Amino acid sequence: MIDLIPPIIEEARPVGEAPDIRLRRLRMRSWRRGIREMDLVLGGFADGALDGLAGKELDAFEALLSENDHDIYQWIAGRVVPPDGHQEAVNRVRVFHRVY
Repeated sequence: MIDLIPPIIEEARPVGEAPDIRLRRLRMRSWRRGIREMDLVLGGFADGALDGLAGKELDAFEALLSENDHDIYQWIAGRVVPPDGHQEAVNRVRVFHRVY
């Protein structure tokens, strides 16, 4: 049987990437989403909060960016509970935008 759905290829972080380059890359990915609403939500968060995040927090946000925009929107809007692996990053974005 032929699989008609292509596998999702996650963007690999370059080995030895400088912290400032990583932040710029994450900002770019945050502002260049599939839907404008997510550009504003994730891009605004990236501009205002990324500099204050530590390594594991950045990893969690980067993992969130690999998800579908419509799913992320539902999670942030509180319409659907995010998976455990994304709960912390979603909550951080919600608190930043004061969405409860």
